[in-house]
Amino acid sequence: MLEHAAGIDERGAPAARRPATTIGTLTLLRHGESEFNRTHRFTGWADVALTAAGEAEAQRAGETLAASGFTFDRCFTSALRRAARSGELVLGAMGLTDVTIERSWRLNERHYGALQGLGPLGAVRRYGVLPVLRARRDYDYRPPALSPAGASPTADELPTAESLADLRARLVPFWQERIAPELLAGRSVLVVSHKHALRALFALLSGDGRRSALRFATGVPIVVTLSSGLAVTAHRALPTTARR
Repeated sequence: MLEHAAGIDERGAPAARRPATTIGTLTLLRHGESEFNRTHRFTGWADVALTAAGEAEAQRAGETLAASGFTFDRCFTSALRRAARSGELVLGAMGLTDVTIERSWRLNERHYGALQGLGPLGAVRRYGVLPVLRARRDYDYRPPALSPAGASPTADELPTAESLADLRARLVPFWQERIAPELLAGRSVLVVSHKHALRALFALLSGDGRRSALRFATGVPIVVTLSSGLAVTAHRALPTTARR
C-alpha cells in the first residue's frame, strides 16, 4: 500500500524515530459554496465558480482565523477554481497575500464521472437508483465513467471516475511528499479542498479507517492538532457567522 512505501507509516509520517520537534498547525477548509452546491448537483471535477455567498463564506473564514490569532506559512489547494479562489480570499482577509498557493489535482474532489453536473433525480433517471446509491455510499464503487471525449485533462494518470478508495490512493502521495514535510518542519499549513477529499485526509490522520464521518461545512475552518507522528490528537471547528 502507498501508506507503507518509502519508510512512511500508515498516517503518512516517517516511520523511523526522529528527534522531537514542534509540529506545525494544520487547518482544513472546505471551499465556499459553489454554483453546484447551491443547485444540489454532483460536482466532482466540474470546475464551477463560487457563488456570491461562497465568496462571503471564504472571506469570513479568513477573518475568523485572523481574529483567532492564526497565521499560515503554506497554503495548498486543489486545482479547481472554487478551492483556489477560496484560498485567495482567506489569505487576503488575513493579510497573508505573500503566502504562495500551491495547487494540485491530487487535492481535487472525488471524480463523480458521468454523474457530474446532474442532480440526484436526474442521475437516477439516467443511470438508475442502484448506481447512484452505490456512488454515494460504497467505498470501492466507481460511478459511471465520463466519456473520454468529455474528460479534461486527458493525461493517463488522471481519472474519468473515482471510488472513495481511488480518491484516498491519489491523495496519499501528495500528503507524504508535500504537506507532511512542511508540518514536520514546524510550518503552519492551510489546506483548502473538498468534502470527500478532506474526509479522506482526516481519516488517514485520525485512524478512522476508510473514511471519516466528520462534517466539513463550506467555509468553516477545522483546526487540527497533530502529534509528532502526525496523528490527530484534537480538532475543532472555528464557527463563523454563517454555515452550510
